[in-house]
Amino acid sequence: MSVVYLLRGEDSAQQVLLGEKLTGLGRGKIVGPGGKKEGQETPEQTAVREVWEEVGIRIAPEALRPMARIQYPFLGREQLSQKSHAFVARDFQGDPRSSEELNPAWWELSRMPLDRMWADARLWLPRALAGEFLEATFEITAANLVHSSQMTWRHSAEANPEFLS
Repeated sequence: MSVVYLLRGEDSAQQVLLGEKLTGLGRGKIVGPGGKKEGQETPEQTAVREVWEEVGIRIAPEALRPMARIQYPFLGREQLSQKSHAFVARDFQGDPRSSEELNPAWWELSRMPLDRMWADARLWLPRALAGEFLEATFEITAANLVHSSQMTWRHSAEANPEFLS
């Protein structure tokens, strides 16, 4: 799985593109555009395709900057368990549009709707958007809450050459 956090603006006026999930697991939650890989796609290829499909924005693969690699074991629902590659991008083309999967909107970084996102987001997303790289495991309960977490922070994704593995 790959997810992308598109950023625009500078300093205190920075905004991130998030959207209300309209289908499937997490319906009703606010998320970054993204989804599951198809075939032999790389995490970057998945990210580029999913952002285009979900919000109609074009991103060049080289514009993606790794920000997190996260394991999500779903306790008692192993079939939902997944590995997620999170990216940030500032260079993209187009204006967001709604799709069957996501209803996007720009949010000020200081006002992200963390209470409407997956429970793990408040533990890592603001810090990762500020520029640190996260490698983590978040165990998710049947109530979609964080049962346990293990987080390792790095100054940049370059410190983690296995990001794409």
